[in-house]
Amino acid sequence: MRRYRHTKILATLGPASSSREQIAALFDAGADVFRMNFSHGDHASHRAVYEAIRAVEEDTGRPIGVLADLQGPKLRLGTFAKGRIHLAAGDPFRLDLTDQPGNERRAPLPHAEIFEALVHGAELLLDDGRVRLRVESCGRGYADTRVVAGGWLSDRKGVNLPNVRLPISALTEKDREDLSFALDLGVDWVALSFVQRPEDLIEARELTQRRVGLMAKLEKPSAIEQLEAVVMQADAVMVARGDLGVEMQPEDVPVLQSQIVDICRGAGKPVVVATQMLDSMVSAPTPTRAEASDVATAVYQGADAVMLSAESAVGEYPVEAVAMMDRIIKRVQRDPKYRNVIDAYTPPPRAMEADAVTTGARQMAETLSAALIVTYSNSGSTAFRAARRRPATPLLALTPSVRTARRLSIVWGVEALVVDHFDSSDEMAAAASSRALSEGYARSGEAIVMTAGFPLGTSGTTNGLRIIRVP
Repeated sequence: MRRYRHTKILATLGPASSSREQIAALFDAGADVFRMNFSHGDHASHRAVYEAIRAVEEDTGRPIGVLADLQGPKLRLGTFAKGRIHLAAGDPFRLDLTDQPGNERRAPLPHAEIFEALVHGAELLLDDGRVRLRVESCGRGYADTRVVAGGWLSDRKGVNLPNVRLPISALTEKDREDLSFALDLGVDWVALSFVQRPEDLIEARELTQRRVGLMAKLEKPSAIEQLEAVVMQADAVMVARGDLGVEMQPEDVPVLQSQIVDICRGAGKPVVVATQMLDSMVSAPTPTRAEASDVATAVYQGADAVMLSAESAVGEYPVEAVAMMDRIIKRVQRDPKYRNVIDAYTPPPRAMEADAVTTGARQMAETLSAALIVTYSNSGSTAFRAARRRPATPLLALTPSVRTARRLSIVWGVEALVVDHFDSSDEMAAAASSRALSEGYARSGEAIVMTAGFPLGTSGTTNGLRIIRVP
C-alpha cells in the first residue's frame, strides 16, 4: 500500500462516506487520515464510523490515523418573526439579549460574552461575512450598529467578530463531552476549534494528558497575532482557511498560509491546509483548474497534508475527489522544480541530538543515493524530526506502537509500520532490510540509512546512525 508521495490526504467522513465499504474505497483511492466532524452526528454514529475505520485498517494491514474535530463555540443570531429579513447599507440595526424574535430593526444575539467584549467601531460579520455591521454604541446586553454591507438574514446565522478577543474558552461543555468520548474511543488526533490564544491549548492539553496529538485550528485573527506561541503549544496545526477568510481580507489568506507552513516546518509540527480545496467536486466529477492549482500550491509549500471537507463528507464524488487530490500531489512531485521549491526553505537544525542525527541521515542518504531512511522510535519523535528536513529519500518509520504509527500517518513523507521490539541493533538492521525489500522500498545491494536511540526502547534518546546494505 505504498503511496509514492510525500503530502498526505486527510478526508472528512460524513453521510456520503461513512460505511466500511466507502471508507475502504477512500483509503484505496489515497486517503491517509480520516476526520470525524463532531459538529455533526452523535456519539453512536461516530463510534460506528471509528469501528469501520479500524476494520479497514485490519483488512489492509496499514495504520490509519483518525482525527476528531471538535465543534468549538458557535456564535449565532436567534430567530426572526418572519424567518427572514433584508438589511440595506446604512440601516440602523440593534442586537440584544432579549429572546423576542427579530425583525428589520433588531435581532436577538444570545451571547452575553459578545456584548462584554464589544467596543465602539467594532465590526460584526453575519452569515459568513455576507452582512457586515459596525458598532456605533453598546452597553450591557445590547449593541446599536449601522449596516455597512447589506443582504438577507435568516434564523441562526453565524456571527464573526474579526478584531475582538472574546472572553470564552475554546472548549464548550459539548466539546468536553466529545473530547472525553474521543479519548475513550482511541482517536489519534484531536482538532481544537476557536483557538484565540496559546492558553486555549494548555487547557486542552490538561484534559488530554497527552493521550492524543493536539491540533490547533487557525481560524481566528487573534491566534495569528500570537502565531509562533500557538504553534509551539500545539502538536500540529490546521490552516482553517474558510473561517480565517471570513475574518480576514481574502488577499491576506494565501500569504498567511505560506507563513504558517514555514513556521510549522521550522518547529517540526505537522501542518494541514484545509477548506474548499476541491470544492466544485461536491457536485462535479472534476475540479476547476484553479482548485487544482490551489492543492498544488500547498504541496509546493511543503504542507504535511491537504484536507477534503464537504467533498468527501457529503459530496456526490467522494472517491473521485480523493483520487484527484492524489493525482495532483503526485504530478507536482514529478515536476523537476519541486525539489528546488521545497529546498528553498530548509529550517536549520536545533542544538539537539535528534536533529543532529536526522540532519546527518539526510546528508548520508543523498551522498550514497540511499534507497531509504529508516527511523526506529517508540514515540515517533525521530520521524517527526526527520520529516522536518523534507528529504528526497523516502522515510520509513518502524515502531512497536500502533498508536505511534497511526499518529505518523499525517506526517510529510513518512510511511509507518508496526514491528516487534528489538533487543539489539543487529536485529533492527535485519528487520529494516527485510521490510525495505518486502515493501518495495529497496533492492538487494542498495544502501539504507538507519537512525535509532541507544539504549534501545528508551524514548528521547535518538543518538545513533548506521548505514546498511540490503542483502
